[in-house]
Amino acid sequence: MVRVNVKSYPIDLNADLGEGGLHDEALLQIVTSANIACGGHTGDQQTMTVAVKAAVENNVKIGAHPSYPDPINFGRAPMDISNQALRESISEQIRALKSVCERLNAEMFHVKPHGAFYNKVAKDEAMGLILIEVIKQVDPSLKLMILAGSPLVKQAELAGLTVIQEAFADRAYLNDGSLAPRDREGAVIHDRQTALTQVKQFIAQQPITSLDGQPLTVKADTLCLHGDNEHALEFARSIYQIIQTQ
Repeated sequence: MVRVNVKSYPIDLNADLGEGGLHDEALLQIVTSANIACGGHTGDQQTMTVAVKAAVENNVKIGAHPSYPDPINFGRAPMDISNQALRESISEQIRALKSVCERLNAEMFHVKPHGAFYNKVAKDEAMGLILIEVIKQVDPSLKLMILAGSPLVKQAELAGLTVIQEAFADRAYLNDGSLAPRDREGAVIHDRQTALTQVKQFIAQQPITSLDGQPLTVKADTLCLHGDNEHALEFARSIYQIIQTQ
């Protein structure tokens, strides 16, 4: 089993990879955790194999990135799916990446849901139970990466899972600590300086400002760097420079 000698940062940096992005290789030189698409919204044996190999080469922790089984919408739209069908799909996706890791003698560390599934499972108790049970069946040592302060954090911890609480550099938050819906104006932070200021607040454990102008404290163990836009790599490098000075 290949053990990861993880870079030492004041906060973990994670990125969603194996999704056909242009910057995967460069991001792996910056981040400490990689969430690898495993077939729900995108990803197959070939892309998982490439991503796992690259993560190992860069001493980056490997995680599964399961989604609603909805490649048409890239897993970003709500989906009407039965509990049993969801359970089977999520299990299949996580096991698919685990199988690739075992074949390559690599260790899988965590699970981070994707897209609409991420947002729903963070606050839906029944769906949270499905995800928790699947993780425990596949490998109870796997950690769960999920939205910081969401109801699933406590639910998973009470069920015996280790939780990694996640914050987003380029997303605005509502007053209750949930992410602002993408269809709301200002939900995605496009101004780099505003996003970098939010990063500094996360690292210093200082309150950020919600989309409605209220102070909000977010306890974050990891920070997500999105790699699916043209400025993603430049933004990731700016964040890397910030954490190097902390």
